[in-house]
Amino acid sequence: LDRARTGKGQQLDIALLDCMVGVLANQGLNYLASGESPRRLGNVHPNVAPYEVLPTSDGWFILAVGNDAQFARLCTVLRLGALETDERFKTNALRISNREEMSMLISAATSTWSQADILAALEAATVPAGPINTVAQAFADPQVKFRGMEMTMSDGIPGVAMPVKMRGVTESLPSPLLGGDEARWHQR
Repeated sequence: LDRARTGKGQQLDIALLDCMVGVLANQGLNYLASGESPRRLGNVHPNVAPYEVLPTSDGWFILAVGNDAQFARLCTVLRLGALETDERFKTNALRISNREEMSMLISAATSTWSQADILAALEAATVPAGPINTVAQAFADPQVKFRGMEMTMSDGIPGVAMPVKMRGVTESLPSPLLGGDEARWHQR
């Protein structure tokens, strides 16, 4: 963009360490704001509930309820009307304080649904959720296929494509086989 605006390019500095620290997101901000290291929470969101991995009869899914209206719609989908009106779960702060009890009740309900059925019902109710896929399911996903994330290198060996796409840049060199570049290096 700078080159288009100013005629000068710009260096991109992307460090793996920076990316990993960036993934801390909410936990990192919680630490910076409080000075306290977060405790282990597993697959739950530290600041929002229910926002966690839940079981189905044939797999797992992630539920991402972000507000009280979504919580009410979740309770409707799961036929847990009593949960919606329970004082322990009226607000996000209360749901976080009573997370274990709430999670047990929701898990009991979701475990009776198939993954496909619960995801379809939640989507229809505009409650954010998504599948937890196996690696095989991930590579079979239509969007993963469309994005070209599975590739075959010039030597016929399969590979995972770069997640950053740049116009005119393709991955063409496979990783060398053991000793595969030895002759080239000895020529230097």
